[in-house]
Amino acid sequence: MKNMKNFIEKLIEEEFKDRSLKFRFSPENNGYLHIGHAKSIFLNFGLANKYEVECNLRFDDTNPSTEKVDFINPIIEDIKWLGFNPSNVFYTSDYYETLFEFVKILIGNGDAYVCELSPDDISKYNGTPFTIGTESPFRERSIEDNLLALNKMKNGYYEEREAVVRAKIDMESPNMLMRDPILYRIKKIHTHYKTENEWCIYPMYDYAHPISDAIENISNSLCTLEFETHREFYNWILSKLSRLLPSPLPVQTEFARLNIDYTIMSKRKLKRLVEEGFVNGWDDPRMPTISGLRRRGYTPNSIRNFCDIISVTRKDSIISHLLLEECLRVDLNKRSNRLMGVMNPIKLTIENWEGGVEWVEVEMNPEDSNSGVRMVPFTGVLWIESDDFSLNPDKKWNRLRLDGEVRLKGGYVVRAHDYITDELGNVIEVKCTYDPLTRSGMTIDRKVKGTIHWVSVDHGVNVEVREYGRLFTESNPDGLDDFTSCLNGESLVINRDAIFEPSVKECIVGNPVQMIRKGYYVLDSDSTSDRLIFNKAVSLKESYR
Repeated sequence: MKNMKNFIEKLIEEEFKDRSLKFRFSPENNGYLHIGHAKSIFLNFGLANKYEVECNLRFDDTNPSTEKVDFINPIIEDIKWLGFNPSNVFYTSDYYETLFEFVKILIGNGDAYVCELSPDDISKYNGTPFTIGTESPFRERSIEDNLLALNKMKNGYYEEREAVVRAKIDMESPNMLMRDPILYRIKKIHTHYKTENEWCIYPMYDYAHPISDAIENISNSLCTLEFETHREFYNWILSKLSRLLPSPLPVQTEFARLNIDYTIMSKRKLKRLVEEGFVNGWDDPRMPTISGLRRRGYTPNSIRNFCDIISVTRKDSIISHLLLEECLRVDLNKRSNRLMGVMNPIKLTIENWEGGVEWVEVEMNPEDSNSGVRMVPFTGVLWIESDDFSLNPDKKWNRLRLDGEVRLKGGYVVRAHDYITDELGNVIEVKCTYDPLTRSGMTIDRKVKGTIHWVSVDHGVNVEVREYGRLFTESNPDGLDDFTSCLNGESLVINRDAIFEPSVKECIVGNPVQMIRKGYYVLDSDSTSDRLIFNKAVSLKESYR
């Protein structure tokens, strides 16, 4: 897939071969980045790397009521974690003076005006997709009166919603966005985190974006498909100001946004999940944010491979979350060291064991010949998984049963002959014997179908394991009137009874490991030296268990 060119690469190589290239990633700092942004990051920064050109990071900070300085560093950190360093870091607010001078020029050329209709009246005057709009009564006021009104807006004479600056285009356009769109609005309640109280009027994104692209000499403004209808206005702004802007002008191209089933991608809705306490912050491992995925155990390579597989197209579709999980599983299988951890322990007592503590050899990662081995303490009393012993097994059962044998990973073959239950009838201990001539690595010919993992009772480390499921029970929560109505009440299950082998203490926060036969886990940042917490990243394939 990596060697196949997407339609944007083909477009660039066919139509932009005679001009210099430059890209940008332009998020709004009103929340954390999510995996949808990752697709855009890999696209823009990836193209810059491929063609050995610059890619800017520009924060779209034109709305002081939603944007915060607190989101800036996390966004930069996410981009770097994915493997990229911006060529430059800019802010749309860097261009506020220029944007204001340009809107005065548009007014002076008769291409914009100050409108004092209420927001409700503007909406009524705009008409509908099936009816033409009606011109504002302020549309034909003189240039001098418009410039005077503009200065009044800038100087705080008007209150919020009392006046806006609108482009003068076509109230009969079939494209609703071309019916005299708003260029500037008043925002007095919130102070801008960067310009403070210098301004009380702020440019709209659709006005500021093409100008900012042009100022930065961006060649390709890559946007998702919902901005396709905005392209006409993007080009209108550039054409009206072309003599004042660097040449050649940028070109907007749209691609399909990333949609994943059982997932919300709207930052506004993700913000609601955080602020109303449905999740534990932006980096909650159930969130599709890059920081949430990182905390859950996802790797940059797994996300990159996912984006490579789905590719860049012009057709919207919904991708299965299972594909994302498989990309992670494939990546972690190659890079993760193996450990043994018992999630739901019962005791296995080897009644003929007299060896005290014996250290057995277990490979670190069979997928990596250079990973080496580790030594694990083996004793006569072990923890095994409760579901690795059955009183009523079927014919395909390859684990432990009464009068049946199984191999203990890296250790010996044992045979079960008795068990103990609690007052509810649950098995809590299995009694067995072992064959001292069957230690792993010995040449004795002993055919045993099943191999199970274990942890020494005397050496095991009690840990907390957090298992995460889908956050939503419906495949398309965005399509519901209230997406919170389908939140999965079992999306987080906490297991405080898990016991892992002692080398678990050497795990590093953020470095995933494979718990043999269980799945991939990562040490969580909430951990302390006295309390280890692991997040389950993804399960093994069924055939691997």
